[in-house]
Amino acid sequence: MEFNKIIAVSGKPGLFQVISQSKSAIIVTGLTDTKKIAISTSQNVSLLENIAIYTYEEDIPLLQVLKTMFEKTAGAEAISHKESEGKLTAFFAEVLPGYDSERVYTSNIKKVIQWFNLLVKAGMDFSKIEMPKADPEKSK
Repeated sequence: MEFNKIIAVSGKPGLFQVISQSKSAIIVTGLTDTKKIAISTSQNVSLLENIAIYTYEEDIPLLQVLKTMFEKTAGAEAISHKESEGKLTAFFAEVLPGYDSERVYTSNIKKVIQWFNLLVKAGMDFSKIEMPKADPEKSK
């Protein structure tokens, strides 16, 4: 399973792995049920690799946050995304101390924790995933 092929689809629960692509659809398989489905190109799809979390200094890539959660939980699942708001924000503050609490809502924290738990359950080993290198051409 490759992190750069994992997507979230608005309106559909869970995460999906991209298998193939056509002109009008993306063929994916669910991480939890492994059913193949076609996602229309008109649906809102987010590649997890392109998501970042707001902090007071800079935006931190989601992969970096997930890797930190993996280290903190020693590769096990994190707390449930159904915990109380206080427990969720306290856990997230331990993982990412400088997150912007005015722009990162509890619903965002729930989603990140839920995604993390789904990925761990599906066998994702974050310790083996390399952070993408910054492209020096883009920073000019």
